[in-house]
Amino acid sequence: MATLIVLFNLKTGVSVSEYEKFASEIDVPTVKNLKSIDDFQVYRMTGVLGAPEMKSPYEYCEILQVNDMNGLFTDISTETMQKISATFQTFADNPIFIISEKFA
Repeated sequence: MATLIVLFNLKTGVSVSEYEKFASEIDVPTVKNLKSIDDFQVYRMTGVLGAPEMKSPYEYCEILQVNDMNGLFTDISTETMQKISATFQTFADNPIFIISEKFA
């Protein structure tokens, strides 16, 4: 099983409440229902451990547990997911999609 980690900041001028409403009401519930996804969570980054005055380099982190990477590409090719992806891109400023695998 792979874990997809998405790190991003919001684009300048994007409303935090508008993005978080989209994430919690549309993005997360829809993606959690994809066959290739076991779980999907979004985190608001609040700081850096040991450096309370330091701001996190990223505002948000998405964690997706992917049970079938090939299936994910099939799942995200649907019209519904293409619309959700396009909406996400209006919020996220150059998101970084990192594929990882657990080894320990």
